[in-house]
Amino acid sequence: MSPTRRTSAEPQESSGKRQRTKIEKTALMKAVDLLARAEHSTAHLARKLAQRGYEEEEIQAALSTLTERGYLDDEEACRHQFTFFYEESRQSVRQITAKLMQKGFPSSLIAACVPDDTFERERDAAGRCLAVHFKKSAEPQKMLQHLYRRGFSTTVCRAAVAAFGED
Repeated sequence: MSPTRRTSAEPQESSGKRQRTKIEKTALMKAVDLLARAEHSTAHLARKLAQRGYEEEEIQAALSTLTERGYLDDEEACRHQFTFFYEESRQSVRQITAKLMQKGFPSSLIAACVPDDTFERERDAAGRCLAVHFKKSAEPQKMLQHLYRRGFSTTVCRAAVAAFGED
């Protein structure tokens, strides 16, 4: 397998200009570029490479090389991204789980990242969500509906709305 593939970017002109060549990156090179920009799951990276027209065999070779060298680790990436969303956002654990599943992480890895007791964090996140979207005088029913749509549990929604009204 050669490190790069050369393709003609534009036909040779009759005016005597030299023909330009465009260097097309291999799947491994493109995968490294994508990983340099953001953390990806194996499935998401494979999907991105397939969308860019790489063959399945070349994609699998690139992914196995990256995994062997320690650049691609689904467990670590899932834990890192879950922790970031869990600590830095107003999203419910359900929303975080859905987002990570869209990014190609298996539900078993995501479930392993969820702490046993999330009630306090969920109530605080729901409270921050209410503070951004509502005034204290808003109808409690509308606040509950807003939180339900964002994946918070019934008990968390009620506790957050009660605490929001007391402040």
